[in-house]
Amino acid sequence: MPKTSQTPEAADRNVSIIVPTFREAANIAPLAERIDAALSGTGLEWELLLVDDDSGDGSEAVVAELSRRLPVRMVVRREPPRDLSLAVIEGIRLSRFDRLVVMDADLSHPPERILDLLAALDGGCDMVIGSRYAPGGSVDSSWSLYRVLNSRLATWMARPLVKCADPMAGFFATRRSVLPDLQLLRPMGYKIALELMVRGRLRVREVSIDFRDRSVGLSKMNWRQQIRFLRHLSRLYNHKFGSLARVPFFSAVGASGLVVDLACYLGLQWAGIEHRLARFLSFWPAVGWNWALNRGLTFSERARQPHLGQLARFVASSLVGLAVNVGSYALLTSYMDLFDRHRLLAFFCGVSLGSIVNFLVADLYVYGRRTETGH
Repeated sequence: MPKTSQTPEAADRNVSIIVPTFREAANIAPLAERIDAALSGTGLEWELLLVDDDSGDGSEAVVAELSRRLPVRMVVRREPPRDLSLAVIEGIRLSRFDRLVVMDADLSHPPERILDLLAALDGGCDMVIGSRYAPGGSVDSSWSLYRVLNSRLATWMARPLVKCADPMAGFFATRRSVLPDLQLLRPMGYKIALELMVRGRLRVREVSIDFRDRSVGLSKMNWRQQIRFLRHLSRLYNHKFGSLARVPFFSAVGASGLVVDLACYLGLQWAGIEHRLARFLSFWPAVGWNWALNRGLTFSERARQPHLGQLARFVASSLVGLAVNVGSYALLTSYMDLFDRHRLLAFFCGVSLGSIVNFLVADLYVYGRRTETGH
């Protein structure tokens, strides 16, 4: 059962409800009907603005029919890329009213709680989150353990950026007048609320909700969206914490490269390659892996220079890392019995020294100036 809703006292405080859509034709009519039922009799003027990423699934015809009796309209974005956050920004630009509610089209966010979000917004804050993880909130009982852990991990990763229990929420209310300049936003993927909270430094409150899985249509969440989330998170960390934020991302990329490095090193020795030559050869697949991930994650907000030019600088700088990494390994194993007996210890010492040098060279030389990219 939905919780008791509060009606805003001022009848002139109206609201634009922005819903990004992509192939959600089956959910649009039920969503509009539930919004109408939730807001009817309140004296509130509202509009439902659907921003569609060129679904081609009949959504426009559904909205045309609904618009005959409800304040519903659709804008179709035909320019790539398809992106939920960009659709929401377009909706903010085109909305009629200052007060905004953003929610998903799949009925996972309860329209019956819109008035609760608006009441909290009128209480003196910049954004109200419909929160799954605030006291009293919940997620669908059908969630698998993997999905629960995935959601909790993403939430934990975003927590240093904002002070709220559910920074990953997609159901929120805010005012257009308190938002940062939309031209300065750099969102990607699904987490537009997180983008607005961080770049706008918004004062946030939370209202607990019961989150329910969609019953019609297919989820748009996949591994590509998860990678985009990591890239978006990297941008926001860099925005808030500057160069210091790049260290954990660089370290995480380095850790993944270490797996590649170690696998090649051991595999080459298993194939009969002498251990020093194996160490030299295993370095290159690892640094190639690290370069690509750092380009996409750690330094993604910087000017994306042409691959060939950047790769040339990367190869040159990698020679420095190679000298430190492999050179220290060779020196330790050649002149110190401890490291010759425990070559993996020498391996990790070389990796650590090389990583420090690689970060400094990458930050100052390989990935260019601190210039944010567009979408």
